[in-house]
Amino acid sequence: MIQACLNGRRTRAEHPAIPQTPEELAREGKAAVAAGAASLHVHPRGPDGFETLEGESRAAVLRAMREACPGIEISFTTGLWITNDPAKRLALVARWTELPDVCSVNISEDGAVELIDALVARGIGIELGVATAVDTRKFIASGVAPRCKRLLVELEGSPSEAQVECAVMESLLMAADIRLPRLDHGYGRSTYGILDHAHRLGYDLRIGFEDTLALPDGRPARSNAELVAAVVTRVAAL
Repeated sequence: MIQACLNGRRTRAEHPAIPQTPEELAREGKAAVAAGAASLHVHPRGPDGFETLEGESRAAVLRAMREACPGIEISFTTGLWITNDPAKRLALVARWTELPDVCSVNISEDGAVELIDALVARGIGIELGVATAVDTRKFIASGVAPRCKRLLVELEGSPSEAQVECAVMESLLMAADIRLPRLDHGYGRSTYGILDHAHRLGYDLRIGFEDTLALPDGRPARSNAELVAAVVTRVAAL
């Protein structure tokens, strides 16, 4: 499975094609699905262009994307940086009237376990984000694994550094007998080496403007769909 991460925290100063409005996200999502994506991860924006957890802005994104991409899983961020307040984040989630299929939750953030409980109670799947062995130990100790749909492994550093960290994380998960589905991704110049490694291990992959703005050969990508298509071609050749 390939998930397309359409915008992340990026701005149009970084790339003029970063989708922000519901209509733009729907259009980019539809093209990414046509290129081979089976899941879409987005950071909804409010009318001011900034990331938001406010219900109506998120509902507008959901409606547009579901109309354009029927039957496709839609994942939303819950990043604590949006509010910098775990209690406020919980209160905003409680007021959502239209619900995404999945939300990503970073175990390293304050209030992560309480947020997972609140999301699961509303029938929302959890992509549990871990970036390091420290995160993995915290995840194991939290006991939330049975409530998660998948593990979102977000690796940083060079491909070789990421592989070392990944091996430690895998040994911890194996020792804890946690066998959740895995969705791996990297950032920037290391993105494709990390995806190559993850694909060889049989894990699902994530690609899109949130993770990188460049194609494997270093050329600027014109769209999320172009990035997805490049990964489809790349993994088929491995």
